[in-house]
Amino acid sequence: MRLRVSFCRKTAWLALPAVLVLVLCAPASAQRRIAIPGPPAEMTQWLDRGLQLESAGQWGEAVSHYEKALRRFPRDPGLEQHFNTSRLHYNLTRRYADDSFVGIIGRLSLDDALTAYESVLQKIETHYVETPHWRSLVDRGTDCLEVALSERAFLASNLPGVGADRLEAFRLTLRSMLASRTLRSRQDAREAVSAAADLAAAQLGLSAGAVVLEYTCGAAAALDHYSTYLTPAQLTEIYAQIEGNFVGLGIELKMEQGSLVIVRVIPNSPASAGGLHNGDHVLAVDGQSTRELSLDRAANLLQGKEGTIVEVTTMTPGGQPRTLSIRRQHVEVPSVDKARIVDAGSGVAYLRLTCFQKTTCRDLDAALWELYRAGMRSLIIDLRGNPGGLLVTSVDVADKFVDQGTIVSTRGRSAREDFTYSAHANGTWRVPLIVLIDGDSASAAEIFAGAIRDHRRGTIVGQRSYGKGSVQGIFPLGRFEAGLRLTTARFYSPNGRAYSRVGVEPDVIVRQAAKPVDGSPVAVADDAVLRAALEMAQQQLAQR
Repeated sequence: MRLRVSFCRKTAWLALPAVLVLVLCAPASAQRRIAIPGPPAEMTQWLDRGLQLESAGQWGEAVSHYEKALRRFPRDPGLEQHFNTSRLHYNLTRRYADDSFVGIIGRLSLDDALTAYESVLQKIETHYVETPHWRSLVDRGTDCLEVALSERAFLASNLPGVGADRLEAFRLTLRSMLASRTLRSRQDAREAVSAAADLAAAQLGLSAGAVVLEYTCGAAAALDHYSTYLTPAQLTEIYAQIEGNFVGLGIELKMEQGSLVIVRVIPNSPASAGGLHNGDHVLAVDGQSTRELSLDRAANLLQGKEGTIVEVTTMTPGGQPRTLSIRRQHVEVPSVDKARIVDAGSGVAYLRLTCFQKTTCRDLDAALWELYRAGMRSLIIDLRGNPGGLLVTSVDVADKFVDQGTIVSTRGRSAREDFTYSAHANGTWRVPLIVLIDGDSASAAEIFAGAIRDHRRGTIVGQRSYGKGSVQGIFPLGRFEAGLRLTTARFYSPNGRAYSRVGVEPDVIVRQAAKPVDGSPVAVADDAVLRAALEMAQQQLAQR
């Protein structure tokens, strides 16, 4: 089974492992400044901040920071190197905070681990959007293993008490051994990784499962920013995101300057009923301080079986700490938020699409008919912060507003990945349309915005979108319980323009000085982008 998805990145909901972000190579010991061309003062500021985050071991924040820097300085090799280094560390700390991953290591024999590795290589060879380079896949696995040998979580789990001298001697021997091997096929890659596992067992006493899984993760990470190995828990989380439901509290978390912050509380969730609020800082979970915890470790503490109770200590900025007891329950994640009439006099309606999941079309239909009955004559759709979702859902949503022509096309290495998705006239809403986007509108959100723009079906307002132009397939790895997210195609606008690293350029650029808080009521006066869209909608209606 394979699902075609176009998720971009980042935050996830609790019941979840935590945020998703991406990247690749070089061990932590290589924390040196890399020469970077570009405006010296601005680049130095970006790099200095990134190095501070690396030194503090705040890998998730470092990844996000370098990701933003690369949007400012695309394809800069120095920033790419730091981004990739941070990504390797971040992904490893996520894996070793994930019991579903750690539990597999001890159960894997060398043959089982190599079978899992070859399964990943086979899927890459068959489905990846470009022809794989076998040397790069193995080298990235070696990068992953070297980073692991510098991380406390890996060493504590697999090599307690092994000294730095032995680790360094192993690194040198491993690099030398692999450099002498010919790597031109999938079989060559398997044999090289088998030899690496044998060497690690002989010199360090390291288990085959721990070694080969690092090479497995490295093979996926070597491809691009979006392809990745998925632990069993991460695979479950992906399916929950697609379905739009899970068991948990219903909060979105992020790390901000070393503090765990609630970005958003889902309406009608246990967290909402229990008294948690957007912007609250999470200080402790069941009495355990979050100060020294990674985002994933804190998220794991908040997870649990349906019906169980978790104690969460939070503090609203400027307030006093408080401890709340909240029952973990089934949570439905709404994909349509804040649907309402924002100007009753002219009939301007507003709704926010938070993602593109299986329930989005159902939720959107219900919201549109409710707004229609309330007097909707014009519609503002807010895609700001929308990270994407299912490709087919973005097509179905665009089809509700575009009556004919191409919505999006995909092209892959294999002809079976080439599709053209077209609109159908039946069921099209003719209401005047304005779409809001920003730098966090990505993937499936860009497919929708790009279709509206190219067909001149509405006006795009805000800031240039993220620029994520690829489609990922989700491939379960059978009896290994894990999965693989793999880029299988790139997608293009109705006019044939690529989205990757380009995004959707708005018709009207409006910069927002301060971002509205997710989950807050629609406050037009405090939202420059929404205010501009409302004025534009009013003018369009007056001219009809």
